[in-house]
Amino acid sequence: MRPEFTLFISTFTTLLAIINPLEALPVFLKLLEGKDLNEYRAVARQSCIYAVLLMLFFLLFGALILRLFGVPLSMVRIVGGIILMRIGFQLFSASSDNGSIIPAGGVDQGGNIAFVPLALPLMCGPGAIATILGMTSLIKHSEAEFQAFVAIALAILATMFVTYLCLAYAGKLVARLGPMGIDAVTRIVGFFVSAMGVGLIFDGVVEAMRAHGVTTLH
Repeated sequence: MRPEFTLFISTFTTLLAIINPLEALPVFLKLLEGKDLNEYRAVARQSCIYAVLLMLFFLLFGALILRLFGVPLSMVRIVGGIILMRIGFQLFSASSDNGSIIPAGGVDQGGNIAFVPLALPLMCGPGAIATILGMTSLIKHSEAEFQAFVAIALAILATMFVTYLCLAYAGKLVARLGPMGIDAVTRIVGFFVSAMGVGLIFDGVVEAMRAHGVTTLH
């Protein structure tokens, strides 16, 4: 299997698990309560476009920002892993507080709900940002940097396309799965997100040890 394809699959599955569109469905439906199907799809499309732009920004300029602050990519992977572990534990214990991000007075506040809270922080939150920044270290270590960059960019687009489909058909999905189905899927996703976080921490520690000349395990 080509490394670029493996990178695409890894990034796609990680981002999809972190964003977890099914968990965002209740918040999405609450924000658009009383709206018609066309409004649902328009807001879903706009919020996903915003999220794609945010993620591509961190993909393009994340490494530059880190260099400006003198933060090595190994530390980013460790911190990103810790963030993913925390998010995974929250999902697994069903202790999500997404409801708290809904504006107190409803959606007609003169703001753009497609950007806040849907695109940021529901879609492009700390976990997604940490994942993208962590994947940039893989680009630097790849023999074909451009292909690796394209693989991650395509994974972002694929993730947000799936997210759009989930939001555009939110009513039907909620009716099919029900609260218990969404809760079960969320807990399963939480377990795998935690495992991904552990993997990032381990890789970051190994990379930091190599950078400081510490003998690695054989």
